[in-house]
Amino acid sequence: MNGDKLRSVSEKTINRLSLYRRLLENRFGKGHEHVFSHELAELACVTPAQVRRDLMCVDNSGSTSRGYSVQELVREITAVLDAPGGQRIALVGVGNLGRAILSYFSGRRPGIAITAAFDSDPSLAGRVINGCRCHPMSELSEVLRGSEIGAAIVAVPASAAQDIADRLVAAGVRGILNFAPVPLKVPEGVFLEHRDMTMSLETVAFFARRSLGDAE
Repeated sequence: MNGDKLRSVSEKTINRLSLYRRLLENRFGKGHEHVFSHELAELACVTPAQVRRDLMCVDNSGSTSRGYSVQELVREITAVLDAPGGQRIALVGVGNLGRAILSYFSGRRPGIAITAAFDSDPSLAGRVINGCRCHPMSELSEVLRGSEIGAAIVAVPASAAQDIADRLVAAGVRGILNFAPVPLKVPEGVFLEHRDMTMSLETVAFFARRSLGDAE
C-alpha cells in the first residue's frame, strides 16, 4: 500500500481492519480457508457493504464464488496495519494498570512490542517485568531516541500525565495511547487516543440504569 493511500485511511477504518484481522485469525485457526463479506460483517457487527469498502484499502476484491482467502486477507491487512520491521512501543507507568498492560500485550501481536517501560519508583529501575525492562524516568529521552520508539502508552496518575506527554513528544513520540483519567494536549502531527475507563464505566452504568427504568 503506497504512502498516499495509507494517509487517506480513516481512524475508524483502521479500527475495523484491526477487528477484521482478529476475527479472521480466529476463524482461520478453526480450519476455515475462505470467508464471504456477509460472514465477516456478521462477526464484526457491521454491514457487508462496509466490509467491502474497508477491504478496498488492501486491494483484495475476493471471489464471487469463494469469497476472500482468509490467509491472504490476514496477510494483506497486516501489511497495512503493521510496520515492515515491527514497531516498538514504550510504556510510562508500571503500577497495577501498567503491569496489566504489559501482561496482556506480551507476545500477543508480533508486529507491535512494548520494549521499554518507565516509572518514577526507583525500586523498579532495571527490573524486567513481563519481558520488558523498566527504566527510571530520567532515562526516558535517551532510551526512546536510542531505540527509535515512536509510540507510547501513558498509564500514570492524572497529575503527571500532561508532563509525561510533553516529554514523550519532545523525545520524538508521534502516537500516544492515554489511560490517565485526564485529557491531554499534544501538538499537531501527534496522534492521541484516549481511554478513560472510569468515564466509560459511568456511561455504561447510566444507560443500563436508564434502560432498567424504561422497562419498569
